[in-house]
Amino acid sequence: MEYAIEISGLTKKFGNFVAVDNLDLRVKVGEIFGFLGPNGAGKTTTIRMMCGLMRQTKGSIKIYGYSIPEERNELIKITGYMAQRFSLYEDLSVYENMEFFGKLYGLNGKNLENRILELLEFLDLKDVRRRLAGRLSGGMKQRLALGVALIHRPKLLVLDEPTAGVDPPIRRAFWEYLRGLNKEGTTILVTTHYMDEAENCDRIGLMNRGRLIAEGTPKELKRRVFGGDIVEVVLHGYVQEGTLEGVANLKELAYRDGDTVLRVVLKDASRELPALLRRIDGMGLKIISAEPINVTLEEVFIELVTGRIEKVAL
Repeated sequence: MEYAIEISGLTKKFGNFVAVDNLDLRVKVGEIFGFLGPNGAGKTTTIRMMCGLMRQTKGSIKIYGYSIPEERNELIKITGYMAQRFSLYEDLSVYENMEFFGKLYGLNGKNLENRILELLEFLDLKDVRRRLAGRLSGGMKQRLALGVALIHRPKLLVLDEPTAGVDPPIRRAFWEYLRGLNKEGTTILVTTHYMDEAENCDRIGLMNRGRLIAEGTPKELKRRVFGGDIVEVVLHGYVQEGTLEGVANLKELAYRDGDTVLRVVLKDASRELPALLRRIDGMGLKIISAEPINVTLEEVFIELVTGRIEKVAL
């Protein structure tokens, strides 16, 4: 099976308000797919429909070939879901929460015990396995919620804003867990409004006002939106813009500490930058430095929303 998730024409309306607007999406088996966008973009509504927790107004959803919500009982067996907010039993211990949900998924006896011990080790929760969930720190609660979502070895892991409100070191550690799971073959769909987290994903979809406005790998989106790679070249002294006319696709020119700073767009910096530098050097201009600029996905999103809303297909 090529696709873990196949969504076509998915729409959700609440009265006259369109929360999700004609969404088409494909997520490949074994992929980490990031669903990005600001709060209110429609990410959580989409997730809830995918998990059969909310019926769509129209459109189709297939998860590993199962139609949703009609075959939700089959979906539950192969999907792990981690909600935005901690929703486990705070008066049960870490171990008891895992045991309770494991039994709901049909695990028991030694198989369940071994699986719990395996997850406690993997998520570094062994030392707090007897602690009540309500007394855990935010990062530990997050790890416990992930452990419960993984208890039945799901094919698909759906995470809705899993790192919202936690410190950057915890966010970083959480993504290390996710990459480890993905290497073992788990398909992961994660929603987030932290644009920097998207760099961890194989592909991403940017949502705004219920619409999918861009889709592709982080590198593809950056190149498509800005026309290629952006490179900063610093030249010695004051160089007039007219002098550089026709030399490169000049995006920006500025002056800093008496030197000239160029930002140029190259379709592929790794191949085209050496030739550009030779051309500039041949004009008798002294090059101080030249390096690619790391464009952020936040800049990509802002460019799409404020510049042009049409979907970027890759």
